[in-house]
Amino acid sequence: MPLKIVEARNKKTKNLYIRGSYLGVAVDKTSGTARRSVAIAVVKRIERAIERGEYPPRQAAAGEQPSFRAAALGYIEAGRSRRYVAALVKYFGDTPLAEIDQAAIDRAAMTLKPDVSNATRNAAIYTPLSAILHHAGIAMTIARPPGAKGRVINDWLVPSDAFGIIAAAESFDPEFATLLAFLVYTGPRIAAALDLQREDVHLDDGTAWARPQKGQPHMEVRLCEELCTRLAAHLASHDRRRVFRFRYGGHLKHLLTRAKLSYLGLDCPGRRPDKWREPPNRLSWVTFHIFRHTWATWMRRYGKVDVKGLVATGNWRDERSAARYAHADAREEWSKVERLPTMKRGGL
Repeated sequence: MPLKIVEARNKKTKNLYIRGSYLGVAVDKTSGTARRSVAIAVVKRIERAIERGEYPPRQAAAGEQPSFRAAALGYIEAGRSRRYVAALVKYFGDTPLAEIDQAAIDRAAMTLKPDVSNATRNAAIYTPLSAILHHAGIAMTIARPPGAKGRVINDWLVPSDAFGIIAAAESFDPEFATLLAFLVYTGPRIAAALDLQREDVHLDDGTAWARPQKGQPHMEVRLCEELCTRLAAHLASHDRRRVFRFRYGGHLKHLLTRAKLSYLGLDCPGRRPDKWREPPNRLSWVTFHIFRHTWATWMRRYGKVDVKGLVATGNWRDERSAARYAHADAREEWSKVERLPTMKRGGL
């Protein structure tokens, strides 16, 4: 029978399973995801692997080290991201995993990505390699190149600008305005916000269930009263499973540009995929990720949440990442300069 997507027998997991046979090869394994669209993509990958004779992965003979190709295939079959994997498989091929050490990884990085920043090299080589090796059970700590995390961004929006952008978006696309409000009041990455499902939102107790992104687990987020009101009206306006209709890409970025320019009283150029550019403006630095930084800064500055508190929300994995928002405290402390003695008051 063909490969089918079925519910798990074990009710403790929400992940869908793939069962059946294709070209005489039996398959009975987890898709690694609870989303049917992703599970369908996993089925197609398994079928292509069977057609190429690469599934099931060849078992290493006694004393033979498993290959990188087999490890990468197992990683993809588990429903993990395919991004960057093809280039790594082409480079390492059937190299035994035991031969892939720090030096080999550094050589691969410089060979495959010779003319890019270390941040890009980290994303395209070091991070997927680490994920594949860990999935294969290789407990190896990979040293990342200097600047692997890219430029540390501390920029954030003052309330007047944030609310001005949202109000401008409201004038031409209320759903987009609700998306921006969700970003500024809960602090997720844009991918997590776009992945939000109707069943993840619980307006009765003011919470939402954020799906995993960038290595972070599922987490519960709190919804403030204003955001609950916005979401209630938005969910009542449609019956889609996905809360927001948008997909990440040029159109969504153009909507943000349009909202910024509208707030500033400037004209926005029409979007043509290969020819439009955002004109110079005071808020040209504002991206969707800036709303995440804004949430964290507001939590520090107005909510008085410390670094440990930011980590406890689940939006950051460690205190080192959350510590960048200490600038909110610094600004608050510098505001006390007005309390210093002045010459006009006779030094008092």
